Amino acid sequence: MRLLEKNQSDLSTILAIESSCDETAAAICRDGFIFSNVIANQTIHQQWGGVVPELASRAHLQNIVPTVQGALSEAGKKLGQTIQLSDLDAIAFTQSPGLIGSLLVGAQFAKSMALALNIPLIAVHHMQAHVLANLIPGENRQIPSFPFLCLTVSGGHTQIILCTSPNELKVLGETIDDAAGEAFDKSGKLLGLPYPAGPIIDQYAKNGNPQRFKFAEPNIPELGFSFSGLKTSILYFIQDHIKEDPQFIQKNLADLCASIQQTIIDILLKKLKRAATITGVKDICLAGGVSANSGLRAAFQSLGEQQHWRTYIPPFEYCTDNAAMIAITGYYKFLEKDFAPMTVSPSAKAEFT
Repeated sequence: MRLLEKNQSDLSTILAIESSCDETAAAICRDGFIFSNVIANQTIHQQWGGVVPELASRAHLQNIVPTVQGALSEAGKKLGQTIQLSDLDAIAFTQSPGLIGSLLVGAQFAKSMALALNIPLIAVHHMQAHVLANLIPGENRQIPSFPFLCLTVSGGHTQIILCTSPNELKVLGETIDDAAGEAFDKSGKLLGLPYPAGPIIDQYAKNGNPQRFKFAEPNIPELGFSFSGLKTSILYFIQDHIKEDPQFIQKNLADLCASIQQTIIDILLKKLKRAATITGVKDICLAGGVSANSGLRAAFQSLGEQQHWRTYIPPFEYCTDNAAMIAITGYYKFLEKDFAPMTVSPSAKAEFT
């Protein structure tokens, strides 16, 4: 490893904090390598069918200290030496977008620690971090070459991004309304599935016929996305069939999940294929929480083989919200000395351009 070839005094050690939604996460990055990635999940939201912002903020307050301590401890074990706060060279945190209360917890913690340790503060855009998760090194894992395209699909965002360097990213297309992850979860709610429904739909879809039912696909120009019409189409379809047979969902659940999932995948990959044709880029990545979907991963890799792309997908642990992606982004910003002032504030809806 390149890490072992450098003097310890030359290494940069970054603590990263992610708190944009309902996961409290912390990671340690040293010289571009991830040595810990600790995530505290919040199960309390399941009973409400979605994330409750106030409950999320309170849980972050409870989780952030033990999560950071866990990240320091885990990294120390892997490195064979204790990692002290005094060893940190910078602190990176998610500055935007996300739930403002959740962001505030992570931001204030990061700012306070950076101020106390007198080290730089690095503000990270959550969506840039999802893209750069593809750059996290790992054993026997290849990373894309620049420029590369990335289809970033999460609960709150759906974007196609052209990345020409770690700090130069351009949005080529994005959703004009709902995100793909939201379409999965709300479709699952229509089927009576618990939150979060996306992973459950993925499991049922493995045993279903993806061609059984057809749903309307939006006709959005260029590289834009839309999923609100699809949700409406699914709603009316289910209502009509339940009138004829109240047990329709129970009898056809696997096929319904497979058909819904396939429709979403088709919408995503048609736009990605068009973006690759327009740009001529052959290194193509997936990112975001929905990139953990097994159906999307398989279809993406299959399309890549057909189109002669070089395809890349982060390991599952780096797909959903995590601090390792904040850490790798913070590392590249650290190299550029792209530091944030202590007056920086979190933003719920900061644009990513």
